[in-house]
Amino acid sequence: MSKPTDGRLVWNHSTHIPGLIPILERLCQQHGIGTVTPAVIGRARGHAPKMQLRVSVPIRGGYKIIARQGKTVQEVFILTTLLQDELEGAIAIAMRIA
Repeated sequence: MSKPTDGRLVWNHSTHIPGLIPILERLCQQHGIGTVTPAVIGRARGHAPKMQLRVSVPIRGGYKIIARQGKTVQEVFILTTLLQDELEGAIAIAMRIA
């Protein structure tokens, strides 16, 4: 049985940036994270050689995150009780374990 603090990862798209899902699964295991929903995937003009997750804007109940790798970008919506700097710390921990 899982801990009640575990968030959940919503699978609503068949396409994700390669390597994003394991990071989001680790993020879901952190305290204060509710629902994590990968959303729109698109192309960027710039090139990000390695995976980046950046907090973009606050949304009701959480934040929108921008994930980038190569020329691909993907929005990720995170419902959380964490403040922005706490969420950035949680993302850094989830990416460091990678």
